[in-house]
Amino acid sequence: MALWVIRILFLALCTMAGYAISQVRPEFVGLRHAGLVGVAIGFGFGWLLIALDEMLKGFSLRAFSATTFGLLLGMGVAMLIDRSGLFETVEEQPTRWLIRLGLFLGFGYIGMVLAMRSNKEDFSLIIPYVRFAPRTRPDNLLLLDTSVIIDGRIADLVEANFLEGIVVVPRFVLRELQQIADSSDPVKRARGRRGLEMLNRLRRNPRNEVKIHDGDFPEEPGVDAKLLRLARNLGAKLFTNDYNLARVAELQNIPCVNINDLARALKPVVLPGEVLTLRVAREGREKGQGVGYLPDGTMVVINHAQPYVGQQVEVQVQSLLQSATGTMVFADLRAPAPAST
Repeated sequence: MALWVIRILFLALCTMAGYAISQVRPEFVGLRHAGLVGVAIGFGFGWLLIALDEMLKGFSLRAFSATTFGLLLGMGVAMLIDRSGLFETVEEQPTRWLIRLGLFLGFGYIGMVLAMRSNKEDFSLIIPYVRFAPRTRPDNLLLLDTSVIIDGRIADLVEANFLEGIVVVPRFVLRELQQIADSSDPVKRARGRRGLEMLNRLRRNPRNEVKIHDGDFPEEPGVDAKLLRLARNLGAKLFTNDYNLARVAELQNIPCVNINDLARALKPVVLPGEVLTLRVAREGREKGQGVGYLPDGTMVVINHAQPYVGQQVEVQVQSLLQSATGTMVFADLRAPAPAST
């Protein structure tokens, strides 16, 4: 949006410049209707440059530098051939001019094409001891959405040094957190306040810098659409707990990490035959069964453990059941673990 504002201002300036030139030097544009002709020429010149800008949208600064270098190199080779005396036998001036034009155009084009196809190692062979390498590494940007801030596990990952980079929090996400914290619903209010506490915790961590980004996209309908667009513009990796947002980001080829997927991938693997020590939390559905939980929340159904509710016991894993809600472990009671003193 800001780019088009600049373009419109530039077009207006070109139009005014064309009119001003027509008034100062009317002979440049013709004495008849000089003002209108000057306005038309200025507007056309500005529009031509804007069209050229659109065509060069994917043309990077590196490509421009390589093209300029290749053009200069090709021109230098053409000048050497021209000065070598190969075409001194050609006496007709127009013919020599055409030969020189062909030389400069041909070698200029070949130089640009070769430079565009070359990599930085090729340049280091042409110019010894010179390496075309970036002076600094690009910033690793971690873009957070509302759900992952409220969840809080992102702060644990940053503090444990699993994530490095600049944490980016958009201002529209901050506004959403503030609205949730000011909600009349006590559950929402608690979630919003937790999110603000997690942000303060991230800001206090000296390992990672936290930046509040002011970018906003008023034309986008919702926060998710704004997040996707901001992630694409910044080249940032989006962190979320929202399954649908993660899938949309995947469809749009935007790097995205779902913290829930990460948590599932890091769950400890429990194999049949393994011996575990855990606390029997409650009775099971079937007679004689007890139920315990692993540290990650996985439910363990223990046979013959009903009398040991509230106690630490040793169990041996017999089988695993994978369901839509997660993994359920079935185990047999071995013996009560000795009480800790």
